[in-house]
Amino acid sequence: MNRIGKFVAAFAAAVLLVVAAGCSSKDAYKPGVYSATADGNNGPIAVEVTVSKSKIESVKITESSESDFTSGAVDSIIAKVIAANGTAGIDAVSGATYTSNGLLAAINAAVAQAATGAAVSGNASAQTKAEDASCDIVIIGAGGAGLSAATEAASKGAKVIVVEKMPIIGGNTNYATGGLNASETSVQKKLGIEDSNEVFYNDTMTGGKNLNDPALVREMVEQSAETVDWLIGLGADLSDVGKMAGSTNKRTHRPQGGAAVGSHLTQVLTAAVKKAGVDLRLETKATEILSKDGAAAGIKVSSPAGDYTINAKAVVVTTGGFGANPELVVAYKPSLAGFGTTNHPGATGDAIKLVTPFSAAFVDMDQIQTHPTVVPVKNTMITEAVRGNGAIMVNREGKRFSSELATRDVMSEAILNQTGKTAYLVFDHGVRESLSAIESYVKQGLLTTADTPEALAGALGIDPTAFAATIASYNKAVADKKDAEFGRNDLPRALDKGPYYAVEVGPAVHHTMGGLKINPAAEVLNTSGAVIPGLFAAGEVTGGVHGANRLGGNAVADITVFGKIAGDNAARYAVSR
Repeated sequence: MNRIGKFVAAFAAAVLLVVAAGCSSKDAYKPGVYSATADGNNGPIAVEVTVSKSKIESVKITESSESDFTSGAVDSIIAKVIAANGTAGIDAVSGATYTSNGLLAAINAAVAQAATGAAVSGNASAQTKAEDASCDIVIIGAGGAGLSAATEAASKGAKVIVVEKMPIIGGNTNYATGGLNASETSVQKKLGIEDSNEVFYNDTMTGGKNLNDPALVREMVEQSAETVDWLIGLGADLSDVGKMAGSTNKRTHRPQGGAAVGSHLTQVLTAAVKKAGVDLRLETKATEILSKDGAAAGIKVSSPAGDYTINAKAVVVTTGGFGANPELVVAYKPSLAGFGTTNHPGATGDAIKLVTPFSAAFVDMDQIQTHPTVVPVKNTMITEAVRGNGAIMVNREGKRFSSELATRDVMSEAILNQTGKTAYLVFDHGVRESLSAIESYVKQGLLTTADTPEALAGALGIDPTAFAATIASYNKAVADKKDAEFGRNDLPRALDKGPYYAVEVGPAVHHTMGGLKINPAAEVLNTSGAVIPGLFAAGEVTGGVHGANRLGGNAVADITVFGKIAGDNAARYAVSR
């Protein structure tokens, strides 16, 4: 599995799943070997767990569609499980990879069998009974937008059920690395960073080529500072503020040291919904949104235990985009045929069919963003923050070819115009030290390393003289505080501290800017422009916020700001019913 190395960076979050309490009874288990299977990223993961009366003796992987499955990360999971002698429910996982979660789910199911001496069907995260239920608000999708909506709605006293078709929480949010864009924040003020809502608004509109819905952009911008404080109040660390492509000022909020923001927020929000008593149901797929007198009134779902109905006063759709559905991607943008994707497997555009009976309106469906720095074949995204912290891009001729802080659409096109349609992201040890997110790429073995620029060029098979000259020219631009060649507007550091690093990158489908049409209250509109009663939406499932191109850092702002708004307004609506 190509993402397995990411587990190391998120290991602290995954360890939440392993509990020291375990099974301490002298006769906790019926001795024997127990088998169980769960879903990994590329297919089933099967395990055999051997237990004595009092402890787990061993864990053996008997089937896997993943690669790199003997990595130290997986060995660490097994060692931790054995040491702790058990696991908590798989729904406690946040921020880990699909492989690690699949492995833990399989182990958890096998341990449950051992405790009873009988086979246990299904995953520990799923509902065990297919019984109809009722609540104030049902939320479809447990990514960052859904978790934000659930946290906010529950804080208003609403009874909330969240359904998630995947076996783990988080969706694409788990892989968000760069940060959360926000302006006029308490964190910026503390760090002495000057920024304004107006500049943030103008940057977003310009980045989206003014195709954005101005009202939605204004709402996101004006609520961003409050949302940062709200997340900090829930326990989030957003104390590091950097700069991403397309931003005039430093406004990308992330954990200390430039650590990945997504897995951290998933962990924080998961803890918040659990504390609030939200009913979170994994492996539960919404198959229909119910209607009563023209208003959304609940959903029908399919789960391992069977099909059932959840009646609700309001429905919030937070199912994400469709970047992992190549048929839909190509249908809306044929030029992307054959492209890879950075999206998690569940990003398949389920909402499109779910809202059809309501004549819901869609906007900007052909606006599909490619991320320029994705490792070919492996589809591992290299965060834009690497460029923001000083990395440069060079082609196979060893030369720069664009400002590294050009927007994603511009940079993607520029890369595709180079020999081989890929390029090299190049940086030094100073950049590595400035951004802890880089350590996950090191652990995954993605980087080519050498002590000097010339040696690095040799390892990459490009002209050492041209490459060294490029580095020297860039360092002079840093010293002069002016990039005369490409107009890069932020030159944070020279590349003069060995060793030097490079990774081959190219564009892949990253974000679908189009989706359901909503108003600033996160209410879904129909094709006539009217509000569909009781139906709300937030996150990548919606369109209009990003226009023709999304700026790095704006997705996490989008999902948290509008997720919170959707939860708040859905709660108000439910009270009125």
